[in-house]
Amino acid sequence: MKSAVKKILRNAIFRYYRLIDTLGFDSSPKTPVNFIVEKADWAIQWVGKYIYENITTEHPNFIQITTNPAPIKNSIIHFGSQYQWLLWKPYIADDNNIVVSFFHGKRSDGESVKKHIDNFLLSVPKISRIVTGAELIKNRLIDWGVDASKVIKIPIGCDTTYFIPPTIKQKQEARLKLAVPDKAISIGSFQKDGVGWGDGFEPKLIKGPDIFISVVKELKKHIPIFILLTGPARGYVKNELEKNNIPYHHSYLANYKEILNFYYALDLYLVTSREEGGPMALMESMASHVPVVSTKVGQAEDLIEDKVTGGLVDIDDVQSICERALHFITLDSNIKEAQLRRARKKVIDGYDWKFIANQHYKKVYIPLINNN
Repeated sequence: MKSAVKKILRNAIFRYYRLIDTLGFDSSPKTPVNFIVEKADWAIQWVGKYIYENITTEHPNFIQITTNPAPIKNSIIHFGSQYQWLLWKPYIADDNNIVVSFFHGKRSDGESVKKHIDNFLLSVPKISRIVTGAELIKNRLIDWGVDASKVIKIPIGCDTTYFIPPTIKQKQEARLKLAVPDKAISIGSFQKDGVGWGDGFEPKLIKGPDIFISVVKELKKHIPIFILLTGPARGYVKNELEKNNIPYHHSYLANYKEILNFYYALDLYLVTSREEGGPMALMESMASHVPVVSTKVGQAEDLIEDKVTGGLVDIDDVQSICERALHFITLDSNIKEAQLRRARKKVIDGYDWKFIANQHYKKVYIPLINNN
């Protein structure tokens, strides 16, 4: 029922803009590039904002962000996700150049994802460029038959001027503010891992919330732990933590940048997902001198050298995640500090948003403009 109502509303919006055009009013945006974001204050919106802000600093009036691509004509439209593209595809004028970010998804993720991927692949002839963040996903798209010349690897980035290592005082203040016990090892998970945008009691299994719970249950046997959570739809994880008497703090932040205080309070960040695009928390943790243990998803294999810039383990391998976690927690402080510096340098050198935005400008947008 809801999907039918949404379709009616989108058709109404489309007809409205076509009427304006017929009457002679040009309502289309005036920038060569238009980046389409979601209204939700989450990853896709922030990716779009960072690309927009950093390109605009160097090239004013070149790009804008919007949630509604219907009125856009004779421009580059960059959809922040393949889901947005398929949603809006029937209502987009044919004279646009389409760019789509495809960060994650594989057929084994479930029947609905399989259907989505099949529909996306059918739409590829209408797409000029596909941007993906990881070598893993780039190779997957090419294996599916996408022309390699259409696929551009540009990672999800990080604001390395904002996400910086805390001072001792900042770390102490953050832990005090978030009520982290003095002797506890604080472990972070800052993602959406429940189905939908409600309480999230049904786990979104591709994000590995069940693996996360298995890991922290095991770690609790060896060390005192405290879990820091942000993000929407965390009901499943919170229920499981409460069942197992694992203390935690959860906040769904009004402003995403408030998350910095959570990084400052951390001793370890865990990525236990079965599928990812980035995640953004991977780069943000590394930039903030937080040790990361991640499964081999998204950009993790491009960023992490196991036991050198973080911990890298196979998907679903609870034992190895625990072993890597305990390794970093008990690591000599001087060795750990050297590894954290290497991890931050890795992010600065290839994942800062200024560099990532410039990669979009040079590798995606300018070539499409020049080819017209």
